[in-house]
Amino acid sequence: MAPDPLATVDIEALLARLRPKLHRYCARMVGSAIDGEDVLQDALIKAMEALQSAAPIVNPEGWLFRIAHNTALDFLRRRNRQEALHSAEEVEMIADQLDDVESRQIAATSLRTFMRLPVTQRSSVILMDVLGCSLAEVCDIMDFSLPAVKAALHRGRAQLREFAGEPDDVPQPGLSDADRTRLNAYVGHFNARDFDAIRAMIADDVRLELVNRTRLKGRAEVSTYFGNYSKISDWHLVTGQVEGRPAILVFDPNEPNGRAKYFMLLNWSADKLATIRDFRHAAYVIDGAECVVDGG
Repeated sequence: MAPDPLATVDIEALLARLRPKLHRYCARMVGSAIDGEDVLQDALIKAMEALQSAAPIVNPEGWLFRIAHNTALDFLRRRNRQEALHSAEEVEMIADQLDDVESRQIAATSLRTFMRLPVTQRSSVILMDVLGCSLAEVCDIMDFSLPAVKAALHRGRAQLREFAGEPDDVPQPGLSDADRTRLNAYVGHFNARDFDAIRAMIADDVRLELVNRTRLKGRAEVSTYFGNYSKISDWHLVTGQVEGRPAILVFDPNEPNGRAKYFMLLNWSADKLATIRDFRHAAYVIDGAECVVDGG
């Protein structure tokens, strides 16, 4: 059955359904769950702008993935990390279906490892082996010929097999004393539900992004955010790192052996809390991210 044209689709429902999948692609393309969310937000803005003047779109999902793909490439260009987009030789190779074991291994590959692949190989492997797109869909999203996609898949999979045999011995940097002190104070007050103490830590012009939900600015607006947390009890904060950045990991107290559900990022200015980025309503962002509980 052909997909419904975008003109007949509830765009908000479509975006809500596809957002985790789109983020998974963006994060693996740019090598960061956090940057992947930035790329995704940029892509969704572009999609909504293009929608105003677009003719009925026959394949909305493919259309959105193509925008996300191009936005990720733009991000890589700005970061000066883009590699050759086209292979010098487009050999005709069979894109064999992988067995279940190898499929699971590729899906679990770290973001850092995906970044070691050239862009074309990275994109084709993520689309087909991680997200389950067909060869035809991959060609459409990347705007590449079938032989080029098959060649990229073949080389990308071979590279990942080689990488899998290498030890992952990259040391994780620890938190600085200043970051640890600030985060521990915030976490301690938060877990004790002493939100008045936290309000005393924030700057007058503090900005908050509740990712995938809302943005607030200023002490008065952001104070309501803490009030909302005071009404629920499905959280326990722990000082740590996400992708090497100082962060707060949020666990479910009812799952003592569970993994972090989501995280928060804080930025400081003159010892006052300047920005808060809370991923509670975008829990998909933690998928594949390297999270470390601080042991200091």
